[in-house]
Amino acid sequence: MDVALVIKRRLQELGLEQRDLAAAAEVTESYVSQVLNRRKSPPASGRTDIYARMERFLKFRGGELSRLADLQRKEELKRTLEAPPAPLLGELRELILRKCPPDKAKRVRAIFERQPIGELERLVTQKLLDVAKAVAREELENENWLRLVARMSGRSYEEMRVAILEFLDTDVFHISPANCVSFLDPLIESWDVDLTSFAVEITLAPRLAPGCAKRFEFVETGTVKEREEAGLREFLRNKSLSGTATEEELRFLKKLRFNGRHPTVLFYYRELQNLRDPLHFSGGTEQAIVETHGEGPSRSAGKSPAQRSRHGLSLAPMQNRHKARGSEKQMKVETRKAGLPRRTLGQVPRKK
Repeated sequence: MDVALVIKRRLQELGLEQRDLAAAAEVTESYVSQVLNRRKSPPASGRTDIYARMERFLKFRGGELSRLADLQRKEELKRTLEAPPAPLLGELRELILRKCPPDKAKRVRAIFERQPIGELERLVTQKLLDVAKAVAREELENENWLRLVARMSGRSYEEMRVAILEFLDTDVFHISPANCVSFLDPLIESWDVDLTSFAVEITLAPRLAPGCAKRFEFVETGTVKEREEAGLREFLRNKSLSGTATEEELRFLKKLRFNGRHPTVLFYYRELQNLRDPLHFSGGTEQAIVETHGEGPSRSAGKSPAQRSRHGLSLAPMQNRHKARGSEKQMKVETRKAGLPRRTLGQVPRKK
């Protein structure tokens, strides 16, 4: 049982006409007639909203028509794949080549003409279709956009919705001149291909998809494994130094790169303290700065901004240095307890 037969039976049961169904689905009566008479394949369920509209109008369960359509399309696809691919029509190839930069179009044309539809032609055409389909699918519910495209192509709103449904159903082996006139020509501003890496760059028309460009890379690249610094490993092993570090702080420390230089454990400890010091970052409140250095809200509430600044900010650098020295001394004590050599802490050994 196919979709056309199911819809016809339900229309008879409800006493409705094809034009009623076309109005509910917001498509032309001609399109509904062609689908019901099997002159057109039912559209793919994931590419259109037509089934949801039809199911509500014909009082089907949600997803019933789309499920039948997908099964029917799978059977049709099996029969299609058994036949060899046919070459693209001449006007379609000319349209695609016209969008290519003139200085490269001659070389691309020579590659296209070696086979009926070779790897490069199939690759470029499929990517052009994918990009144009993504725009059409995204704008399918945008009535203003559809009316703009309809005016540009001299069609009605319903005719444009039908054109989108047909365009979303096409593929590289079944693209027609009508599909190109409807979407590929107005949507695609230009495309280019790197014949060495086969990277394809597609620019969309500014009026219909402003500021939109897509790039697809097809060259294989290996991943480079970053080597973890010895100082970082030592810092992470010493829980007395890194035990209080948060996941966000550790991620920051692991991302640091030094171009051939190798920091010690002391560097990572100091960097962690720098991350936690509010004086090293803009956007903090004055109250937070004052409280950091021992003056709570109750003591500073009655002072003017100048007084708070004088008592808070003028002492901050001095107190911060004292605090840093105390932290480093404490770190040296802890690292000696952990058995780290003095040279790790940047100290020069005395001469005997």
